[in-house]
Amino acid sequence: MIRILTFAALAAFAVQPASAQPKPETKEAVKDKPAAEIPPPTVSVTRHKGVFGGRAIAYTATMGETYLKDEKGKPTAAIVTTAYVAEPRDPKRPVAFFWNGGPGSGSLWLHMGAFGPKRVVVPGDARDDGAPPYPMVDNPHALLDVADLVFIDPVGTGFSRALGDTDPKTFWGLTADAKAVAQVIRTWLNENGRWNSPKYIGGESYGTTRSAAVVRELEGGYSDVGLNGIILVSTVLDFGLGSEAQGNEMVHVTNLPSFAATAMYHGKVPNPPATTAEFVEEARQFATGPYLSALVKGQKLGAAERAEVRRELARFTGLSEDFLEKADLRVAPGRFYKELLRDRGLTVGRLDARYTGRDYDNAGEEPDNDPSFYGIDAGYTAAMNAHARDTLKFPIDRDYVSIGGVRDWDWRIGGRDSNAYLNVAPWIGKAMRENSGLRVFVAQGWYDFATPFFAAEYSLTRTGIPQDRITWKYYDAGHMMYVREADLVKLNSDIRAFIRSGGTGR
Repeated sequence: MIRILTFAALAAFAVQPASAQPKPETKEAVKDKPAAEIPPPTVSVTRHKGVFGGRAIAYTATMGETYLKDEKGKPTAAIVTTAYVAEPRDPKRPVAFFWNGGPGSGSLWLHMGAFGPKRVVVPGDARDDGAPPYPMVDNPHALLDVADLVFIDPVGTGFSRALGDTDPKTFWGLTADAKAVAQVIRTWLNENGRWNSPKYIGGESYGTTRSAAVVRELEGGYSDVGLNGIILVSTVLDFGLGSEAQGNEMVHVTNLPSFAATAMYHGKVPNPPATTAEFVEEARQFATGPYLSALVKGQKLGAAERAEVRRELARFTGLSEDFLEKADLRVAPGRFYKELLRDRGLTVGRLDARYTGRDYDNAGEEPDNDPSFYGIDAGYTAAMNAHARDTLKFPIDRDYVSIGGVRDWDWRIGGRDSNAYLNVAPWIGKAMRENSGLRVFVAQGWYDFATPFFAAEYSLTRTGIPQDRITWKYYDAGHMMYVREADLVKLNSDIRAFIRSGGTGR
């Protein structure tokens, strides 16, 4: 019936005389025409119960749009947050704000994989997640027993978007993004009466970079939002360490311990020690000692020293001395993913090197794709959409952007030549020096090449960062360590202890 009426209306319009036809609008008329009215924010509130950390908790879930406005009060963006608040409400209860990275990634990974009250189950032993349906289960390890949780999707991720004629690129930059997220946090505190609650912020991957930028926005002025803790999951703060530009020797130094962990995991290390942690520590000492010394000598490196370093490098990486010699003792991560298991016809993953994949052929320098990403992405996307629409009853007609919806990111941080070396770790150091109660929790996976653990260690042990307020924890998986159930339990247990202790982690 709808289709018949539509065609009838079109036919009636077609037989009107030319004089009755509407005239095209002039440019002046279009210019003077008022902009389409922006509807009120979409919000859905539902109530639930669950058991978290061994405690029965009743909680309210609020999934909704927060409108950011310009100086004239005009809405410029709708940022969607999902908040889980325990009932009865307690204004002195801790609240934790979480996001993921990218830039351009929604918060679904931490939300549906680690900290939220529901989670999707994907194989934890580095197998592909396959085809739907994907199991969605209660998450008894979620942090709701110790803190209220707010998951934030920045503009261009999840269901969040720019409004009206605002260009979304307005928000696509290191500083602009942090300002927007900081404003969302301030707005949430206002609307929920939580200014005096203990506060934590945290993210994963680029989300750790965002955390450093957000703490600068929250604590860098005179109207501070004081924080109790920053939770960093798979950390990247110093981008110079990851640069594969010719002449940058530190990328090889900081990747070596991850090479060692991966080689040991795949059985490429003869006579390995009892634990990964032991072998990693040996690799750390070699990387910052003989290996770094050899690299900085460049072509002045003597033959005998070169031969000794090459032998040890082969032991730590599982690669042949012949290959290492051809690579001039410097192995790019992409080459490592392809070469380590070439004799088995397999590649290893970037996000999680426990995963293996098969390329179109066994030649070439680098893998066709990352098996540790295509091995989990479908399950998380399906779970987030189902949870938002079915469980949280969020009435939305847009696609959920899991990752990749943001382009042309503005990496500038201000100041002359500031981008010659992009490092946001000093922002965390400054915040800690100026807030004696601020502590940092760092979670790293052994098999993560997107954000190698030794690079995180290097960036957070520089001058000006108080070491006695940083808690380090390591996990037997990769970038998203929580896909492995034992590490999901450990990660939440470690963060639970960190929050309960007021951020000390002890």
